[in-house]
Amino acid sequence: MGTALTGRLAAVVGGDHVSTDPDVLAGRSTDWTGRYRGRASALVRPGSADEVAAVLRSCRDAGVAVTVQGGRTSLVAGTVPEHHDVLLSTERLNGIGDVDAAARRVRVGAGVTLAHAQGAAATAGLLIGVDLTARDSATIGGMVSTDAGGLRTVCYGAMGKQVLGLEVALPDGSVLHSSAAGGAGTGGYDLTALFAGAEGTLGVITAVDLRLHPIPAYRATALCGFADLDALVSAARILRDVETIAALELIDGRAIALADEHLGLPTPRGDAWLLLVELAAADDPSDALAAALDRVVACAEPSVGLDGATQHRLWHARESVAEVVGLFGPPVKFDVSLPLSAISAFAADSTRLIHHCSPDAIPLLFGHVGEGNLHLNVLRCDTDAESRIYPAMMKLIAAHGGNVSSEHGVGSRKRGYLTMARTSADIAAMRAIKNALDPTGYLNPAVLFD
Repeated sequence: MGTALTGRLAAVVGGDHVSTDPDVLAGRSTDWTGRYRGRASALVRPGSADEVAAVLRSCRDAGVAVTVQGGRTSLVAGTVPEHHDVLLSTERLNGIGDVDAAARRVRVGAGVTLAHAQGAAATAGLLIGVDLTARDSATIGGMVSTDAGGLRTVCYGAMGKQVLGLEVALPDGSVLHSSAAGGAGTGGYDLTALFAGAEGTLGVITAVDLRLHPIPAYRATALCGFADLDALVSAARILRDVETIAALELIDGRAIALADEHLGLPTPRGDAWLLLVELAAADDPSDALAAALDRVVACAEPSVGLDGATQHRLWHARESVAEVVGLFGPPVKFDVSLPLSAISAFAADSTRLIHHCSPDAIPLLFGHVGEGNLHLNVLRCDTDAESRIYPAMMKLIAAHGGNVSSEHGVGSRKRGYLTMARTSADIAAMRAIKNALDPTGYLNPAVLFD
């Protein structure tokens, strides 16, 4: 990138918010897992939608690619540049408006972390329907861009369901203000939905109008242990249909054992598989939970939490998985959506595949079993083993009737497997939309498409 473009960017956002320092760029060009690295020519941090739009116009006119970065928590190398790109960070788009408690909504900047947005909502007795273990780093704009799921999807749906409107800087440098279908004054195409899951390929989300929900007055939580995965899945089928279901999480017992061994975290149970279930309602759901658990065949009596401290301890079993997956260096991550009937067979087949390619590797399976959206992490897996495991795992997922991307997006890591997730007609339509909005293809060029 030439000094002329650097000067134009500095004129837009201020010199303090443009960096060409090689060390800064190297750190920003590495993904969340540490496995994937790219190349960038500059980092620019605009502070408003108009500045984002001006940055995009400048880069488009200069023929320079742009990669958008929020909290950089992408697990599919979605924020890794490949073309000496300008990195456009949304971190300064961090304003939070007043919470409209009556309308149950709030406008937040795209660079606001989930944790900060949750805190603002909580002051009004409200919550955001999506929650992630990466809440302290993941940004609202990035979560919308990937249509993130998370720990509460079984109750509230994915991130796109939480969006009432968007402010988006388009590739031509204009700024779009959209409302979700069904909102006041809507008609024609649902443009808001178009950007949820587009992974930054169609525009840069600069602000989000979020739908909020009342904080339930009561919660009841249980952790159930199972010797085999089929029994757990059978229990999940029962529990996901309970009216007040708020969370339903599969936890690999190997992760709990590793947390105890390496992190000194207490292990609430020693079962091969665990299922965390939580009900939430305006009235005490403990009787409903007890009735549902009576229909579940578990190894022993479930651990039940009706008070905040016990619930926190049970939830820690799930949240500790995030700490475990980094114990042996960057893990290899698979984000997979499976029919419930296929989960047990997939777990067995994937373990065999992993150990065939890398005998010392440790597979950990966990995630949102109510929707069949699971995360398979392979620990202690070197680069050579990854090159053998990854394509074989993609085929295995497809063989079990699964989708190779459930909620992390496609990014650049999975773009070669997009045909396993979408039909040729789907991909052609997506390319047509991309070409219409970004005819030169300069915005997030490494993402989604080969």
